[in-house]
Formats: sequence, C-alpha cells, structure tokens
Amino acid sequence: MRYVTKKRYFIELSYNGTDYHGWQIQPNDITVQECLDKALSIYFRQTIVSLGCGRTDAGVHATQFYAHFDLINLADEVVQNSITGINSLLPYTIAAKRVFAVSDDAHARFDATARAYKYHLHFDKDPFKLDRSWLYKGNLNFDAMNEAAALLLKFTDFSCFSKSNTQTFTNNCKITAAYFEKVEDGLIFTIKADRFLRNMVRAIVGTMVLVGKGDIEIATVAHIIESKNRSNAGQSVPACGLYLVGVEYPWFD
Repeated sequence: MRYVTKKRYFIELSYNGTDYHGWQIQPNDITVQECLDKALSIYFRQTIVSLGCGRTDAGVHATQFYAHFDLINLADEVVQNSITGINSLLPYTIAAKRVFAVSDDAHARFDATARAYKYHLHFDKDPFKLDRSWLYKGNLNFDAMNEAAALLLKFTDFSCFSKSNTQTFTNNCKITAAYFEKVEDGLIFTIKADRFLRNMVRAIVGTMVLVGKGDIEIATVAHIIESKNRSNAGQSVPACGLYLVGVEYPWFD
C-alpha cells in the first residue's frame, strides 16, 4: 500500500484583473482562480483547488495576492522550484512569484491579519493608464479629502460602504491607515485594515470624491458612517483603479 502524504503550500501572485471576472471561480466567466487552478493541476499532474486570501471584483488588480493549495506525495524542493513552469502555463496577465510550504492548517484567507489597497485616479487622458487608473475629469480638494479620510480611523462599523445582502456576520473593520497622496497627474488613495467588506474601498473613494468636489462637508462623512446606510454614501468608483497591494500574516514578514 502506498503511503499518502499531503502538504499545504502558499503561492504568491500578482495579476492585471482587466480581463477577469474577479478572483473566484464563477460559471460562464473567466476568473483568476480558474486560470491558476488549471495551471497548477497541469504542472503538478493532480487536481488542485486553490483558496485565495480574498475575493477581488471584476476588473480589480493585485500586486500581491496569496492562495493556498494542497499537494500529495511531492517533495518540497520540487514544489519550490516550480515557478518557471507554473508561469509558462499561466496567462501573461497573471504572474506567480513564489511557492512555499506552510503548516497543514494555514489558511490564506482566515489567517491574514491585514490587507492594504491602493486606488489610482488621474486627471488627463492617458492611453497607458487605460483600465489601470480612473480618469476623473474635474478638480478635487486634496486637503479636504485627506481630512475626511482621517475620520475613517475613528470608526469600526462600515455598513454604509458595504454591498447589501452579503453573507457576513459583522460589518466591523479596524482601519489603521487611510490617506491620499499626490502623484504626477493624479492621486493615489491608500487604505489598510484587518478586513474589508465587499465593494468597501470603491465606495469609500466615491464618498471622498464628493468631499473633494465640495458636494458634501467633511463632517458629513462621519454622519454617513454613523447612519450605516449604503444609500447615504457616494457611488462606487470604477474597478480599474483598485489594486490589492499587501497581505500580512502573523508567521512571516
């Protein structure tokens, strides 16, 4: 009788989400997870179903994304030297960076202690930013938007920024950073928290833009959050400007 050994691995990825209907496998739509599972299954010659650190929406990008998967009867050295082969099987818009062994109960989603996103917007038409940044036509008050963003750190319940009818037990999140920075011909919004709700970052940016346009006062943002009502917040900005840029775990830097 052959002895079966199963080991768990993490894989670090980056991807351009323009051509994908998000991370998670869905019927009749191509997703990042579908492409990854297919490549891993072909390379390792066994059926593999990965589990990601989160679910990015259609059109959202990731410069750092982790998923875990299990392999049977393979040496660590074989797995850790597999990056070139895996990448040859992945579309050019998805890149595997490294694969490494973890404990059998390690979980890409539930073990993450923090995630960070960046949202890019620019002001002048630029063909090289198509599908990678949001073209905003107008003027925005940078200082007012940063003051409003700082208010986010004072709250925990962000129901007003969440899609309705989601299967979450709580809408509480601990935001540890939220700020805008100026870049050439644009702005980048950075936000970091222990968890995020569905559509949360895009709804936050949409609300900050209302402040920047002068449509609402800075103090109104606090009232919107306290209302816990999604209809009071701003519209979700386009997915093309959103990037998952960092995922933290307690057991590695």
